[in-house]
Amino acid sequence: MGFDWGGRGACVVAALWPERVRCLVTALGYAIQDIPAAAMPLSPEAEHRLWYQYYFHGPRGHAGLTSNRSAIGKYLCQQWSPGWTFDPTTYERMAAAFENPDFVDVVVHSYQHRFGFAAGDPALADIEHALTKQPVISVPTISLWGADDTLHPGPPPARDIGQFSGPYEQRVLQGVGHNIPQEAPGATVAALLALLRD
Repeated sequence: MGFDWGGRGACVVAALWPERVRCLVTALGYAIQDIPAAAMPLSPEAEHRLWYQYYFHGPRGHAGLTSNRSAIGKYLCQQWSPGWTFDPTTYERMAAAFENPDFVDVVVHSYQHRFGFAAGDPALADIEHALTKQPVISVPTISLWGADDTLHPGPPPARDIGQFSGPYEQRVLQGVGHNIPQEAPGATVAALLALLRD
């Protein structure tokens, strides 16, 4: 099961090493980045939703995330999942990860790399090259989508269907925003169990 960055990792493993994967539950569908296509402009609305990624392209964003990591994370959670009312304790548990010493550098590098503004790890060049081909995922997959996700508003992209060659199902979860596993843990587990029972 993978969500957001974890979803990218789960999709990569399922695409490149399907023999290691029995099934896949992915939040937000085919999550393998298409870095060569990242230079292509999107609609003004889509570009607006990615403001935080562009913010992290420069030193101001690095400084901002260093100083305001918890506040930025909370703001993004509230923007992307407007119906999710999490209590302070829930957010504090999530935000503890933001205090890792390499958090800011990892986040900034990721958003710079995906737009071609930072080099990848040379040791992973072969994998990165394989991913530029946008490999198809062959393992049985259920893709979960939050109907209220403001970062990736529905419907799911039609192109996703062509990226899965095995059994594939899309489930749109009403009343759920971007953080699918925390907002809809029951639906997340149900999808995984449905695949594991087959």
